[in-house]
Amino acid sequence: QVQLEESGGRVVQVGDSLSLSCAADGANFDTYFMGWFRQAPGKEREYVASINWSSSITLYADSVKGRFTISRDNNKNMVWLNMKNLQSEDTAVYYCTADQFNLEKPARYWGQGTQVTVSS
Repeated sequence: QVQLEESGGRVVQVGDSLSLSCAADGANFDTYFMGWFRQAPGKEREYVASINWSSSITLYADSVKGRFTISRDNNKNMVWLNMKNLQSEDTAVYYCTADQFNLEKPARYWGQGTQVTVSS
């Protein structure tokens, strides 16, 4: 098992950049596929990005490709989501996720979420 805690969410303006952090607490962190999901008000949770154990593979939803970057440091048990050129539709609660088997959409373990609000 792994426990996840996100941080870094805040209110920003359209076009701003923001970095979200995820701290993982558990054994064998480097064996987990890690990911980010988000949920906008009144909508279902949406896959954002994922990364494998060695950082050699990263995947992104079409809506964020080219703007968001997922990264990890296994020595620090940390995962980040670096977001650029934020738009109003990026407003959502962002969740850090982990999965032992699913790279495309890792969703076995979830953090509590951190709110990102993009205002114009």
